[in-house]
Amino acid sequence: MGAGAGSGRGQLFLRSLLFLLLAGPPARHPARGQLRYAVPEELEHGAFVANLGEDLGLDVSTLSARRFRIVSRAGDRQHLEVNLENGILFVNERIDREEVCEAGGPCLLHLQLLVESPLELYRVEVEVLDINDHAPTFPWQEYVLEVAESAVLGARFPLESAQDPDVGTNSVHTYRLSPNGFFSLEVQTRSDASKFAELVLERALDREQQRVHRVLLTALDGGVPERSGTAHILVTVLDANDNVPAFDQPSYGVSLPEDAPAGTLVIQLNATDLDEGPNGEIEYSFSGHAPPRVRELFHVEPRSGQVLLKGRLDYERASLHELYVQAKDRGPSAVAVHCRVLVHLLDVNDNAPEVTLTSVSTPVLEDAPPGTVIAVISVLDRDSGDNGRVSCEVGPNVPFELRSSFRNYYTLVTTQALDRELVPEYNVSITARDMGSPALLTRSTLTVPVSDVNDNAPRFLQPSYSVYVMENNAPGASICSVSALDPDCQQNAYLSYSIAEGHIHGMPVGTYVSINSDSGHMYALRSLDYEQIRSFQIQVQAQDAGFPPLSANVTVHIFVLDQNDNAPVIVSPMPRNGSVATELVPRSARPGYLVGTVSAVDADAGLNSRLSYQLLQATDFTLFSVAPDTGELRTLRSFLEQDASRQQLVVQVRDGGQPALSATVSLLLSVVETMPQTLSDFSEFSLPPEVSSSSPLTLYLLVSLGSISLTFLLAILILTAIRCRGERRSRQGDSCSPPRCHCCPGSRSSSEGLKTSNLTAQPPAGTTAATCLDVPAGGPPGYCYKVCLGPESAQSDFMFLKPCSPPRNNEKDPGKRSRPDQHLQVSKEAKQPNTDWLPPSTQRPALKRYRTQPWGNRGSRWKG
Repeated sequence: MGAGAGSGRGQLFLRSLLFLLLAGPPARHPARGQLRYAVPEELEHGAFVANLGEDLGLDVSTLSARRFRIVSRAGDRQHLEVNLENGILFVNERIDREEVCEAGGPCLLHLQLLVESPLELYRVEVEVLDINDHAPTFPWQEYVLEVAESAVLGARFPLESAQDPDVGTNSVHTYRLSPNGFFSLEVQTRSDASKFAELVLERALDREQQRVHRVLLTALDGGVPERSGTAHILVTVLDANDNVPAFDQPSYGVSLPEDAPAGTLVIQLNATDLDEGPNGEIEYSFSGHAPPRVRELFHVEPRSGQVLLKGRLDYERASLHELYVQAKDRGPSAVAVHCRVLVHLLDVNDNAPEVTLTSVSTPVLEDAPPGTVIAVISVLDRDSGDNGRVSCEVGPNVPFELRSSFRNYYTLVTTQALDRELVPEYNVSITARDMGSPALLTRSTLTVPVSDVNDNAPRFLQPSYSVYVMENNAPGASICSVSALDPDCQQNAYLSYSIAEGHIHGMPVGTYVSINSDSGHMYALRSLDYEQIRSFQIQVQAQDAGFPPLSANVTVHIFVLDQNDNAPVIVSPMPRNGSVATELVPRSARPGYLVGTVSAVDADAGLNSRLSYQLLQATDFTLFSVAPDTGELRTLRSFLEQDASRQQLVVQVRDGGQPALSATVSLLLSVVETMPQTLSDFSEFSLPPEVSSSSPLTLYLLVSLGSISLTFLLAILILTAIRCRGERRSRQGDSCSPPRCHCCPGSRSSSEGLKTSNLTAQPPAGTTAATCLDVPAGGPPGYCYKVCLGPESAQSDFMFLKPCSPPRNNEKDPGKRSRPDQHLQVSKEAKQPNTDWLPPSTQRPALKRYRTQPWGNRGSRWKG
């Protein structure tokens, strides 16, 4: 029985501790850029192995954050582990060297250590040192050895070998035989350095004296402390069979491919025996010390000596098998002879490369610079030679490449800048191919999503927008919608719309329009008026929610469309003091005589401001007609005696809008024999303050008028004295030099002017008639100023701004003037006339005066 078979766990720990004290601390061997340590087997959980943090030069405080870890294959046992708090490599579970490493030689644990941020890979080898934890054991506790009495001195009898799972000095070191007088022991060494014993006959046997010899065989290992195992050998002395079988050669060698099927003939052994009969019949079998693995893989035919393949070979597990076959005759006292068969396995490319993604850093930012590490890839081929040499490559048309960092380790890195908007995700095909024949390959696909970066500014669908809004729109109504696109994703593509600050006619743009920040819908905040504002533009900004945010601007042109919301406004003739406009027509007027022109304006534009005139009512429709385009009122025939002397007319002015708006004016025409010197209602009109003050020019004209009026007032006071001295000359009639104007033709004319004027002069009793004074200079060009003064009064009634124009072609009296008390009555709601459509040439002088004269009491001559 083995001497150490019953040792307990405490004794094992003491022996391990003694081994550590004798062997010293774990060794660290830098080899080809990697660390190597040595640790004895059977250590308890938590036993110290090495300080990786110190040896690798890593900051211990960052190990946890950088995910420092041991990368192992799926299904492998984790014998060692790293403490992330101090960087110490410790034993995670008990290591049994004989279980981890079945084959002999150094037992190495290959560790791949990975740390991120930045990504680094380290290789560490830990050699598991054998301790003497197993005692040698024999297959059987008792062996029966039959020896012929005729055996010669020095004859050798191989004995069953003891097995010790330990290696090195801890394995079977020697054998010892108990003292006896016939046999000695000789220890032999195999090619693999293992030991076996042979019993040597030192003294001739005599069956008659002693038929059985008992000896004790002890196997000793070289460990500290020394362990041993024993077996009893029973030597039976047989009768003489003096010839033993002999093999052709003591050792055989054969090569066999690893993929050979079961039943394949490995070798044909041949042994001969010179004896006859049963003593010459040979049987073949494995020697007693053939390992169990050999018995599982091979089979020896007892009669033929053929060695056949029984199991499945694996070159990667063992490339050489050593077989010990014995030949023994069937005679009495048969002696077995042995031979060695070395079976060399030939590697076959039967293992495809294995691709393992050790670490993957995804997704990758689209602005990652070239050379950014995406993944660490390890490849392994269990074959050897060219069959185990592997090349790795990625598929075409991808911005990635593989770089080899260690043997069979690759890093997948970017080769160029990425663009998520072009390719949001890559399926990278990784192909590992060995150099065997035929070559085997493995493909693995790695999905690499690209993370978005805010590198694209919003872009509007149009370079600019033109919006047409009908005037008088409802406040809050939607007028248009702008839209922009951002090729980025998530929050980088979330857009918000806003209106840039600005002013429209002095008012903030925010008082006119607003925009929905999410949808881009724009709304009018007020009702727009085409007559006040026809167009304006705003800047709309679209900004994403990225960091930093990006934006884009677009110009929105808003055009206000005209609506027929303004009725025509009649500017000539205008009734005075609420009465009907009157006009004198000579009875001698011939057909086509121009009585006057009805003038009107419309603040709308386009067709909405195109005016047409028609005679709506008349005392006699056969007597007068109105030109539909110009508004000229003319006679159709000559007056007859029976025609009424007073003709009542109603003229309607209609615009071209839909629906059409209109205005009417009532005219009272008096048919007279002669034309008096009075102003016509057709020629004098004025604008109300509400209309005239709407233009900025009005303010300037009013200031100028005030200054001129003050100057004229001083001049009038001076001229009054001069006029009083030359009263007789004034009564004879003085007028302005033609063709500018004809003022004050005489005392009678002055009195008639006073009668028709709104200004009434009341001269004091006992004085002469009022004196008229024409002032041709000092005022605006084209006007003369009529001053009527009493000779003894400081007060004066005067009229001013009388336009100087030549008489009408149909006026019989060139001294005829418009009545100074005629005023233009315009509705306070009237707006400035539209200039998109020009009236006929006959109406342009009146419209020109309507636009340019800022004061309310202006008169104009009526032209035929």
